[in-house]
Amino acid sequence: MTISITAVILTSLAAIGLWFAVRWWQLEQRAVDGAATEQRPGPIDVTIGFVANFFDTLGISSFASTTAAFKLFGRVADEDIPGTLNVGHALPTIAQALIFIALVSVEPVTLVTMIVAAALGAWLGVGFVARLPRRAIQIGMGIALLCAAALFLVSLLGLMPGGGEAEGLSGLRLVVAVAVSFLLGALMMLGVGLYAPCLILVSLLGMNPLVAFPIMMGSCAFLMPVGGSRFVASRRYNVRAALGLAAGGVPAVLIAAYIVKSLPLDWLRWLVILVVAYAAVSMLWSAYRDAKPIAP
Repeated sequence: MTISITAVILTSLAAIGLWFAVRWWQLEQRAVDGAATEQRPGPIDVTIGFVANFFDTLGISSFASTTAAFKLFGRVADEDIPGTLNVGHALPTIAQALIFIALVSVEPVTLVTMIVAAALGAWLGVGFVARLPRRAIQIGMGIALLCAAALFLVSLLGLMPGGGEAEGLSGLRLVVAVAVSFLLGALMMLGVGLYAPCLILVSLLGMNPLVAFPIMMGSCAFLMPVGGSRFVASRRYNVRAALGLAAGGVPAVLIAAYIVKSLPLDWLRWLVILVVAYAAVSMLWSAYRDAKPIAP
């Protein structure tokens, strides 16, 4: 009996999702910083998780929208946002990956190598991000959000590369894709969303833009539990907010993938650009304010 690579990937995703959930629970049990009642997510946390992951399934970055919501409602300290994003969105992203990898055809070698490269980048990147001071994270995320807003704008104005029809890569193009995936995996630990850069990458390399979905979701589904577990161990995340993202995110993914067939999303994408730009300015302003000396 022949076992397909896709079946192996799907089984691995289910296994890593179970491993991450158990690992998260174990690490929290060992933690001594607060009572269990303080770790229960509030309605706002769950709502943010639901809305962000609902539209993430439709191609609107959950990292950018969640960061904007955190800044708007003051839910998470700036230095804890990267960890909270990677921990809280891990399980919903695994659900997305299971759906898209099963439905969208991608050449297996391309899919596997790009996923592995992104996961390795995340593993190395999280150790660096966890040691960054608050102001460095504020500046890094502010710049990342401005880049995300610019990418959204390029997409809406129809300036995104059109792409081709290929479902896989080989030779030099595959090497380039693997190298860039490694870099994007590392940057994702800082809170830089993977969807828009991945879409541009596969389009420039001549692949069908639809292929970006399983590659992106698959990469994130493997790298976020890897990075997320290290953020949990280092305590550089907000427990309540992360639990809310997970609790609201998983059902949102299922609803968006199986019930919603089409939505007029252009107006929403323009709104996302404005909100993300606001979050970027807010993050950079916080970094500027923190750098100012306190008057005696």
